[in-house]
Amino acid sequence: MRRPFARAVTAALGLVSAAAGPLAAAPPAFADSVVVGGQPARTEEAPWVVALSSRDRFGGTRAGQFCGGVVVAPTRVLTAAHCLGREVLGGEPSQLPDFKVIAGRSSLSGQDGREVRVSSTWISPDYDPRTNSGDLAVLTLATALPQSYVIGVASPGDAAESPGTAAEVYGWGDTTGNGTYASALRSATVQVLPDTACERAYPGGFGAGYRAETMLCAGDPQGGKDACQGDSGGPLVAGGRLIGLVSWGSGCGQAENPGVYTRVSAVLPRNP
Repeated sequence: MRRPFARAVTAALGLVSAAAGPLAAAPPAFADSVVVGGQPARTEEAPWVVALSSRDRFGGTRAGQFCGGVVVAPTRVLTAAHCLGREVLGGEPSQLPDFKVIAGRSSLSGQDGREVRVSSTWISPDYDPRTNSGDLAVLTLATALPQSYVIGVASPGDAAESPGTAAEVYGWGDTTGNGTYASALRSATVQVLPDTACERAYPGGFGAGYRAETMLCAGDPQGGKDACQGDSGGPLVAGGRLIGLVSWGSGCGQAENPGVYTRVSAVLPRNP
């Protein structure tokens, strides 16, 4: 069995400009996240989707995008904890002076929308990088975004988490699983799958195992639609509510290896 990887920033590391010398010898990040089998999406229709950016760290290509995030309050953005790891950022988030979220911009090469500085970060104390359990972080923004950018979060036991429910995953990541990164936002329709589907695919052992209490399983039973490298931290939305964050998986768009998402209703504290 291939080792499952957290769906983060392998592509971004590969696109670093020559000027960003410290990344040249960076180890591979755990990554497997870009929207595969999807279609173009617009932030006008999903204003809560944001890109995490640091040009100092990842270069100017694709506006320094390395992960996704989702706005849950005017000054709060959720993302995956592994996006803020040392193996990704090369240090602590506070050491990135240009760490921003890009909101309201579908195309990373555009100038529309706004770039907002991240003033502080919080990583769930329950996050375990060995298993990817509790893969959640909260970014506090220096300037508030409009209330219209905010999406509601599913509560524990929400019907939107039920198997068979159609959901949308969003991101700027790999669209093929072969390093073909999107410059504009994309989305794909997947299904919430029974926990047993991911328990079979990821029983543990050599890689991370699926844990239903903190993780959500979603994908296409026929394969071909999934998140991929570069999509980590991006939203999984069903019934107009946030139910998951892109976290990890093995490969992209493989029917036998569904995507694993952070179960937001289970891991998001009320006052992080």
